[in-house]
Amino acid sequence: MQKLKDATPNILVIGDLMIDHYLWGSCERISPEAPVQVVDIAKETTVLGGAGNVINNLHTLGAKVSVCSVIGDDEEGKELLDMLDAINVNCKNIIVQRQRKTSKKSRVIAVSQQIIRYDKESKEDITEESVSKIIASLAPYIASYDTVILSDYGKGVLRADLSQAIIKLSNEHNVKVLVDPKGSDFSKYKGAYLLTPNKKEAILATQIEIKDDASLKAALLKLKSECDLDISLITLSEDGIATYDKELEIFPTVAKEVFDVTGAGDTVIASIAFALSTGLNLQETASFSNLAAGVVVGKIGSATVSIDEIEAYEASLHKSTSDAHIKSFSDIENIVSDCRENGKRVVFTNGCFDILHVGHVKYLQIAKSFGDILIVGLNSDASVSRLKGPTRPVNIAEDRAYLLAALEAVDFVVPFEEDTPYELIKMIAPDVLVKGGDYEGKEVIGTEFAGELKLVDFVDGKSTTKTIEKIQCSC
Repeated sequence: MQKLKDATPNILVIGDLMIDHYLWGSCERISPEAPVQVVDIAKETTVLGGAGNVINNLHTLGAKVSVCSVIGDDEEGKELLDMLDAINVNCKNIIVQRQRKTSKKSRVIAVSQQIIRYDKESKEDITEESVSKIIASLAPYIASYDTVILSDYGKGVLRADLSQAIIKLSNEHNVKVLVDPKGSDFSKYKGAYLLTPNKKEAILATQIEIKDDASLKAALLKLKSECDLDISLITLSEDGIATYDKELEIFPTVAKEVFDVTGAGDTVIASIAFALSTGLNLQETASFSNLAAGVVVGKIGSATVSIDEIEAYEASLHKSTSDAHIKSFSDIENIVSDCRENGKRVVFTNGCFDILHVGHVKYLQIAKSFGDILIVGLNSDASVSRLKGPTRPVNIAEDRAYLLAALEAVDFVVPFEEDTPYELIKMIAPDVLVKGGDYEGKEVIGTEFAGELKLVDFVDGKSTTKTIEKIQCSC
């Protein structure tokens, strides 16, 4: 993940921009005027939608993003440009077309459920003049991009002639074109590097009923041949991603909670583009995209995902290495911030954990039961020596951290140099601070920063000191 954290690929998104508008509230009665629910609106939010959601995902992943699209000469168009400017997106290739309505989709949400949606937009193809302006504006700069994404929402920007012109121009400069397709005719995307249709879209486009691996392979091969793709790909919702390069490969995904699939396809193509642009191979890219999708379907509305969130999600699935669970102060600060935004309950405890034993494991399992994320502060070697004496620790901090991070109950390990984790607790401000039962009646460092304190009794007869004594006696 560190390679991805350090990457800033230059990616161009071309497609249908729109504004996703949300009205959030509660519903407790039926209208006396008609048999409809009355929603009491508490807040109103707007986010980038359509191709804008692809842009948002690329931005949160850390890419440098440019956009090419056509919008209307209206208030919604100005609002959209302001939203793009706020996240430093290069908008020089956005064309304003008179008489065109900028897309805005409004959704009413009550108790995490979408009640109704109403749209304001133009859906007819953009004009010949707009097509000419786009091609003229892109031609001098296309070679500067690592990847081009065509995000087609069927609102008229990606006409067949424009799509083919962009693909041809990009291929001439060895720039990969990735397409999130729309409709049943994929011929306008011919020559792209890959497409990202979902299963339903692939069935419509190929007229092959996908019901097993054989039919899935047949659909992938047909797409690859008819659309002249480098890589053939179909997203399979909860079953993951299927690809065909030289053979059929299926990469399963795990979504722990699914609240809303709005914009999941945007996250998939954004994460694929980001990963490929940073040099990941197809297998690594598919796995990364699955993780990104797993994060985003656990959120409400058109959502985005960051590298930190993907890393934390991978850690929660216990599919990552122990190294991925060991964090610095700055890393854990960002992770805790994401946890707060997603309503996660953070638990913190600390210790030397010199020789890991069953007492430690049971203590940590109980600590994890108090919340969603367990962070363990680990004393450095120098700190352990000051606390336990010159013969300790038996195991160096690197080894102790690695073993702790391998435990299912532990989400993250954060080494610290001080004798106490005061500064770490202050920074994390955990919902729950956990200490051993021997602290009953004693002052516990950092309680003023925690939501509550929980004391957990140790397993009788199990301690590092007793383990060392037993080893010494046997010698």
